[in-house]
Amino acid sequence: MRNSIFIALLVLGSFANAQQITCSPEDKSLFEDKITNLKQTKAPSLGDTIALVGQSFLGTPYVEKTLEVGDTETLVINFGGLDCTTFVENVMAFSLMLKDQQSTFDSFTGNLETVRYRNGSLNGYPSRLHYFTEWIRNNEKKGLVKDITAELGGVELEKSINFMGTHRELYPFLANDTNFESMLAVEKELAKEKLCYLPKDQIESKEQEIKSGDIIALATSIKGLDVTHTGIAIHQPDGRLHLLHASSKNGEVEISELPLADYLKNIKSNIGIIVARPTLLSL
Repeated sequence: MRNSIFIALLVLGSFANAQQITCSPEDKSLFEDKITNLKQTKAPSLGDTIALVGQSFLGTPYVEKTLEVGDTETLVINFGGLDCTTFVENVMAFSLMLKDQQSTFDSFTGNLETVRYRNGSLNGYPSRLHYFTEWIRNNEKKGLVKDITAELGGVELEKSINFMGTHRELYPFLANDTNFESMLAVEKELAKEKLCYLPKDQIESKEQEIKSGDIIALATSIKGLDVTHTGIAIHQPDGRLHLLHASSKNGEVEISELPLADYLKNIKSNIGIIVARPTLLSL
């Protein structure tokens, strides 16, 4: 029921021709409330600012496939339901606003488009950064993050990243032949890249080198996939590193009860993590 109501709101939402935006009136109002509150954010570092912005979403419901709306790709704005990737993207977009002292909705949508799409430009469904390793690489080129996995002692893995191409039926937009062929071309380019990850048995020893606000991506052994989940690193009073994330299991944005290293022990397909440190230098 929640998903049906949400989709109805989006269909009734406003569309801006320039950026192809899908947004409900409720989400526009939520944006105004959130940016007003976030303007009061005071933190000693960029990472701490990002962690505070992330915590402002605590309790937001987890909702799958919020970007799969309509017949064509639009810039979907949805503060009432987040998945793990849209949570990170929204945190990045708001953090960019704070860094650059922005306050308008147009600034937010511009930031979100920059973060979500290849080279910062929405140009159809295949332009969205669907694979999170490409999301990191492309946002590193934009100056928004830096992949520090290798510096932490990460190891390289050669792996075919082609889950979308081999599971076309799971993605409604791939019913379109042009979208499908374009995604196959994206995957062909991804095949040229190696995946670098920090093995899960080394995470605890590296906790103090990972800062609050760093982006954490969970690398996987699942065939064809690079990453199954993502969130934001946050150090807690117990002295351990935890994960601030949109949790499908508990149905909302939360801070993991267990430290990250222990949390991952319960995920059989997890092989470790990829760590990207936000720099937010481009805008």
